[in-house]
Amino acid sequence: MVSALLSDLATEIIIPVCAVIGIIFSLIQWALVSRVKLVPNGPSHNTKNGFNDSLIEEEEGVNEHNVVIKCAEIQNAISEGATSFLFTEYQYVGIFMVVFAVLIFLFLGSVEGFSTKSQQCTYDIHKMCKPALATALFSTVSFILGAITSVLSGFLGMKIATYANARTTLEARKSVGKAFITAFRSGAVMGFLLAANGLLVLYITINLFKLYYGDDWEGLFEAITGYGLGGSSMALFGRVGGGIYTKAADVGADLVGKVERNIPEDDPRNPAVIADNVGDNVGDIAGMGSDLFGSYAESSCAALVVASISSFGINHEFTAMCYPLLVSSIGIIVCLITTLFATDFYEIKAVKDIEPSLKNQLIISTVLMTIGIAIVSFIALPSSFTIFNFGIQKTVHNWQLFLCVCVGLWAGLIIGFVTEYYTSNAYSPVQDVADSCRTGAATNVIFGLALGYKSVIIPIFAIAVSIFVSFSFAAMYGIAVAALGMLSTIATGLAIDAYGPISDNAGGIAEMAGMSHRIRERTDALDAAGNTTAAIGKGFAIGSAALVSLALFGAFVSRAGIQVVDVLTPKVFIGLIVGAMLPYWFSAMTMKSVGSAALKMVEEVRRQFNTIPGLMDGLSKPDYATCVKISTDASIKEMIPPGALVMLTPLIVGTLFGVETLSGVLAGSLVSGVQVAISASNTGGAWDNAKKYIEAGASEHARTLGPKGSEPHKAAVIGDTIGDPLKDTSGPSLNILIKLMAVESLVFAPFFAAHGGLLFKL
Repeated sequence: MVSALLSDLATEIIIPVCAVIGIIFSLIQWALVSRVKLVPNGPSHNTKNGFNDSLIEEEEGVNEHNVVIKCAEIQNAISEGATSFLFTEYQYVGIFMVVFAVLIFLFLGSVEGFSTKSQQCTYDIHKMCKPALATALFSTVSFILGAITSVLSGFLGMKIATYANARTTLEARKSVGKAFITAFRSGAVMGFLLAANGLLVLYITINLFKLYYGDDWEGLFEAITGYGLGGSSMALFGRVGGGIYTKAADVGADLVGKVERNIPEDDPRNPAVIADNVGDNVGDIAGMGSDLFGSYAESSCAALVVASISSFGINHEFTAMCYPLLVSSIGIIVCLITTLFATDFYEIKAVKDIEPSLKNQLIISTVLMTIGIAIVSFIALPSSFTIFNFGIQKTVHNWQLFLCVCVGLWAGLIIGFVTEYYTSNAYSPVQDVADSCRTGAATNVIFGLALGYKSVIIPIFAIAVSIFVSFSFAAMYGIAVAALGMLSTIATGLAIDAYGPISDNAGGIAEMAGMSHRIRERTDALDAAGNTTAAIGKGFAIGSAALVSLALFGAFVSRAGIQVVDVLTPKVFIGLIVGAMLPYWFSAMTMKSVGSAALKMVEEVRRQFNTIPGLMDGLSKPDYATCVKISTDASIKEMIPPGALVMLTPLIVGTLFGVETLSGVLAGSLVSGVQVAISASNTGGAWDNAKKYIEAGASEHARTLGPKGSEPHKAAVIGDTIGDPLKDTSGPSLNILIKLMAVESLVFAPFFAAHGGLLFKL
């Protein structure tokens, strides 16, 4: 077998250099955003770059000084609320992190009775590997590192989003193009920080662990799986807690404000409006950041574990072993070039240019990444090698692995565009949902549910083709790198995803600061495009989760020593049917949590409207702080039961029923979880954009359904309110459920294989 063209030294330089470039680029984008000052300026009439910098406020005689001061105040209130919530959440999550780290150490350490003696290797019994106690200790350390990186990713994302929202609003006074660039650059800061930090920490961790493990790559990469577990466990609480927070505030604000009081969205008279804007940051930004970081960490870990017991690990080929990290490294460079197309190479001059520009980001990054993957595959991999495939070594060529990554990459693009088709109000599915509002909320709900179920078909076929092609070429390693291919453009994906909540907040600030209708039209256009990109981001997250969890499932089956998973055996079948039920149980818990938290919010908003004199007339200020506190308390309390369900299920099933039943649970939760997640996210997104379609009144058809306050509009608001917990709490959290249970099972596989199935041993 011919060795790779790329030397080990070059690999050791390329990976950290690409990560550092990503961090530097994100800091440059942050510096450019910070040029927009939250202080009043003198009148400017610069026409550089085709933008007319004269402000709409100057034309309409609005006091510019007061507007800027007001924007700064609102931004500070949102930032303080988001920071306060995340610190409260992290205190609870920190306790969980310590407890679970202790559990990892105790469970894995007990596999060999806490022995410090070397043990037979799992896959090559003629060799001796490091003791199980070492795996326990290093898995615990990597779990903590993954958890901290995940928390940091979410927190930094939230900080830049709250830093940029008012700046986007102020730029909207000059032109829609300037506002777009500010929002997009802010999203890019988060995207590149997360992608680069995740890669750098993982790479440094591998090199530090190698100092101890030496030639025992099997033990080294088994210990590294804790990194993915830490990332996803934090993401679960971030997604569920943030999702409950944002939707409790959103539903409360909509039901009382829009439906009962007939006041606009983000009206400063609404007491829940600050909590709603805070929620956009803690749910859609911090939660999404942690979620996609978890997917990236797990797909990397799954690929590394399988590679470590293939010829890469057996022959100690460092460059080939680091192939997943090299794919992520080239992804950062590709996304950097792609970002410049949105901010520097192409100019947004009108509202209609926004959505095509964001779609082009996906297309450009996918095309460039295909070229990047080809280069990496042919210089970092030998022309042929062997991949571990359930006990045997399968011969694979480098061009086959290139196709595995590409099929994941392009499947991600297909899922993104299908998601856009079903959730954007530019296409007939959402317009049909809007049209169904003519006959009331019931028909709107029926059409929306039907749309969600139908939207599952093409993504599932795309995932199925990816699985078939990648498994045929390179077994479970092929599926792992296909998942990594889907996530290789994570920096761009996160940039367009974070752009949405930033634009949403910018619109809210414009409304609360009393800016003119024309500015609100611009921020609404940014927000409508952002709604679709958020749905695309969720589609990517769910699709990659399916591939990641399957790759982790394969690694778990191999590590637990299961020769075949036979669904006709009672042990496996009961696991299968229980696993398929778990996403429904989890969704029921999260939706009920949103409902009960929203109930408290509705009561508080009604109380303030009824008891504060002059509130409806705008003569007195509402008590925003109480609503923020209600959302915070409810989400912290309500996130614990769903989190416990996901974290405890593998431990209980593996310990009491054994690895065969657990393999059934993992397969069942994967198969049903993906379907429920896609339909829930797309149904909610379609209802949201159907409402926006009626509100915008951009077409003749839309104008026949409006204006705001009409009966069809009220029906659309009810649909949107039902869809909120589906698209922002239950749907996005489900992809973490299927990934997290799989990676947790892999981490604890040595314990389950040695001591699991207690009930069947009685």
